Amino acid sequence: MREEYDFSNAIKNPYAKPSKQQITINLSTSVITYFKNEASETGIPYQTLINLYLTDCVDHKKKLKTTWS
Repeated sequence: MREEYDFSNAIKNPYAKPSKQQITINLSTSVITYFKNEASETGIPYQTLINLYLTDCVDHKKKLKTTWS
């Protein structure tokens, strides 16, 4: 085994999953209930469903439409 290795020409693994960051977020009870119901129908954990939905928003550059009064 070598003492040092040269990784200057290394190629990033194309099969490695992108990393996720754990956060704390406050969601309304109705949102959590909605995604938990979806989870029970699909068999996909509700946290994963929320992440999939938010990822879709990012991928399609969806903008939130709000009216402030």
